[in-house]
Formats: sequence, structure tokens, C-alpha cells
Amino acid sequence: MEAEWGAYVQRIATALRRRRLAIGLSQEAVAYRAGLTRYTYQKYEKGESRPGTAANPTLRSLLALSQVLEVPLDSLIPDSAPDLRSR
Repeated sequence: MEAEWGAYVQRIATALRRRRLAIGLSQEAVAYRAGLTRYTYQKYEKGESRPGTAANPTLRSLLALSQVLEVPLDSLIPDSAPDLRSR
């Protein structure tokens, strides 16, 4: 399950980075406008919270980022979510 989550989060990270670059903002500018620290936003773009651990951004953070990046929330969240149910 962790490997699936890690791959999914990497797709979120890629979406954040691509959109930020497309609109010409720095990581610092995005973080500031979304009410995050630069460090936290950098970790989201890397798809990790600490080395070897996939990020788990809050819904609030993702919503703020979608507003700053001027895209619908669903454009940052990939299809085909991993199955996170306990087995």
C-alpha cells in the first residue's frame, strides 16, 4: 500500500511543479500565497514529508494551492487513486 501511495503522491508533486512553472511563480511565492512555509511546499513538490516517507497534504493545503495556481482542485489530484482500505 505504501508503494502505491508514494507513486500517487509523486503524480500530485508533478502536477504542482508543472503548474507552478507554467505560471512563472517561485516555490516561495506559491508557499506564501497558500499560507505554507517554503519548506513544506518544497516537500509537496518532492512528494515526500521526510526522506523515505510519502507526503500527505491536507485537503486545506491542496485547496489553497489550487487557488494560488489558478486551477481546479481536481486537476491536482490524479485519477486512479490507490486503494487505502485496511485489508
